[in-house]
Amino acid sequence: MAFLDFLKRKHPRAPAETQGLDRGILVFEHTSEVIRAETALKAEGWKIRVMGPPPEVQSGCDLVIEIPLIEELSILRTLQASGVKPKEVVPVSSPLLHPVDLFQTKDLGQYLMVRAANMKVTIDKQTLTIVNVSGGGCPDVPYLAHRMVGKPLSDAPSPREIGHTLCGYALQLAYEEARRQCGL
Repeated sequence: MAFLDFLKRKHPRAPAETQGLDRGILVFEHTSEVIRAETALKAEGWKIRVMGPPPEVQSGCDLVIEIPLIEELSILRTLQASGVKPKEVVPVSSPLLHPVDLFQTKDLGQYLMVRAANMKVTIDKQTLTIVNVSGGGCPDVPYLAHRMVGKPLSDAPSPREIGHTLCGYALQLAYEEARRQCGL
């Protein structure tokens, strides 16, 4: 059994391959726990997705981690070794419990706006320069905007490295999605 756990941990299923399998979500009390859990799971090679929680399980934190339930025990062991414990694991057994995709993209002609949760980053599609950062209400949003606006997407600082709040984390997700959509 330990060998199978090792194989699963080192070669987990990609999200596309788990769509037919039962899925679950890890619910956490605080955003900082989600960030620590995501970091630990990705460092071990797990293919997980951070999503918005369905209203039925929202309990303070605006994020959950979607996992394949078949991998639950191994994932929980990984988290335990990292000192992170989810509040609960909820099987996604009804359409009402499906997590919400955090990303929304809007083509504004010359500009591309990517939204993750409550944060938005807008890119000039021709120059790939960040022209606006908006949203949220955290104290580091003006600082993040100051450091990022006017810089090429490829040279802008990573919000996760310079931000320290849920807004900074959400902006990181929008930043990564914008980079992906722009081929960076």
